[in-house]
Amino acid sequence: MIEKNLSEEYNKHEIFIELLEMSKFYNEFSFSIMRFCSLGTKNIINIDTYIMTSISGTLESINDVLKKGRISDAYALLRKYYDMCIINIYVNLYLKDNFSIEKYVVEKIDNWLKGKEKIPEFKEILKYILKSDRLKLIISVLDKNNIYKAIRNRCNDYMHYNYYKNIIINDNTVVINNRIKYLDLFFMDLINIFILHLSLLFFLEDIYMSSSDYIDYLDCGLTPEEGSQYWVAPFIQEIFDKWIKKYRPDIAKIIKNNTNMNLE
Repeated sequence: MIEKNLSEEYNKHEIFIELLEMSKFYNEFSFSIMRFCSLGTKNIINIDTYIMTSISGTLESINDVLKKGRISDAYALLRKYYDMCIINIYVNLYLKDNFSIEKYVVEKIDNWLKGKEKIPEFKEILKYILKSDRLKLIISVLDKNNIYKAIRNRCNDYMHYNYYKNIIINDNTVVINNRIKYLDLFFMDLINIFILHLSLLFFLEDIYMSSSDYIDYLDCGLTPEEGSQYWVAPFIQEIFDKWIKKYRPDIAKIIKNNTNMNLE
């Protein structure tokens, strides 16, 4: 349903196409990584599988809310998306840091999965990620302009209505001449979080980029083509080119230089 007080420029903004494309990507990504075991947990299915589908749903919700012109409400959902991305990186990082043959089950994460223990607070999670030697190289470049701190603050401003404008912008009955500027900014915040998530995840879990060809060969009783374990899934390469390589070529270079995967 198109709100009558929203301009045609607003209603036809590219964010509405890209949100659904991002949501579709996370669903496809969820299916693609299902085959990888989450070492350190008792789960049979990769725990990231349902994280990705949950994120996909959040992006659909953002799309629905923005179509009604509720930008403040959309920022509340954007903060949820941001939090889930950071939690996802933290969980994978913590498992890598603490899993071993002697410590086959990482209790802190396994208890979280079972609902026996809460995930640490956001500040503690972020601190853990920022201090990681595994991610030091990419983080030093990824947030060199403190853009993510600014995005987080902006999400909180809208979440808690820290300024009067945060209230007004959520009212779609009010005609606001520069509403499109707020939507443009929201779109850039969304893109930056999307890039943050995929960049850190591809750097940390580069196997997530792999195509299914190697396994498909084995399933068919054939000998896998040499080097096929390093082939990148076409939809991963497409998303890498469209967002990371285009908007953050510096990050794209770091990922390519630190993986055995055949990224172009």
